[in-house]
Amino acid sequence: MAEDLNITTSTDKTEQYTALIPQIEALLYGEPDLVANLANICAALKEQFKWFWVGFYLVKNGELVLGPFQGPVACTRIGLGKGVCGTAWQKAETLVVPDVEAFPGHIACSSLSQSEIVVPVFDNDEVVAVLDVDSELLDQFDEIDAKFMEQIVKLIKF
Repeated sequence: MAEDLNITTSTDKTEQYTALIPQIEALLYGEPDLVANLANICAALKEQFKWFWVGFYLVKNGELVLGPFQGPVACTRIGLGKGVCGTAWQKAETLVVPDVEAFPGHIACSSLSQSEIVVPVFDNDEVVAVLDVDSELLDQFDEIDAKFMEQIVKLIKF
């Protein structure tokens, strides 16, 4: 596949995800390298939605370690139960945070981040990574984002 995305100009999130997911599948098809695939997922999401930060943290030696991402520099390591990422990892569930300032123990990698969604990535029922997306806008993410991002992370092969 040519590594070009067809960016959907619709303002309807469902339409945007519906157009983007097959393109992500095509980017991942036949590519066994995890880092390359995570990087392309980040780039595709950032290109389509223009969010502030999109990236993965990988579970390594009992902590989350920064993986491929798009956006400004980020926190390198996050402990279990720490911040939104560590809490999503600990609970093994997607967390949608409309206002990061209201989240107890939020880790501010950037003061520009206002809302966040974190989606766990599973391999054999174990959380092996999280997809973390931040926005400069309050209340940017909802159940539509959660539903489709959960579909996207299921495409990842560890």
